Amino acid sequence: MKKFLFLFVFALSLFCSCSSDETTTYYLIRHAEKDRTDKTNRNPDLNKNGQERANKWADRFKSVNFDAIYSTNYNRTLQTATPTAKSKNLEILKYNPNKMYDSIFQQETKGKTVLVVGHSNTTPSFVNKIIEEKKYEDIDDHNNANLYIVTILGDKKTSVLETVE
Repeated sequence: MKKFLFLFVFALSLFCSCSSDETTTYYLIRHAEKDRTDKTNRNPDLNKNGQERANKWADRFKSVNFDAIYSTNYNRTLQTATPTAKSKNLEILKYNPNKMYDSIFQQETKGKTVLVVGHSNTTPSFVNKIIEEKKYEDIDDHNNANLYIVTILGDKKTSVLETVE
């Protein structure tokens, strides 16, 4: 009986140690090009180029199996996320950029593949918070092409920056 119990505990510990090495992958982008005709509008929609870019993001992510898509609660970020969300049959979940990568977000996304749509100042900050280093600067206000991919496997975190035109 002791041998059986030992084998059971050993097998269970192997299973638990493997499950802690699940991979979490974050794809983070800034919203697409916004309408800049009204400088006083703090919540503009995407312009025509932005709508085209949002569709290009959906094409870029065609082979990615997202478990969740997050966006700030602004027209431009929601409109950027929408084509991808529709193509994946996913609801867009809203996040507060002042509480990015908090313990709740980490718990909800652990082991998943997630798209996060943010802003020129919040997206690099979000990445830096995940990787726990100040690696990326704010995005230039006219750059809507950055794609940050962060992968977490156990305690190891890696990040890459791609430009998607």
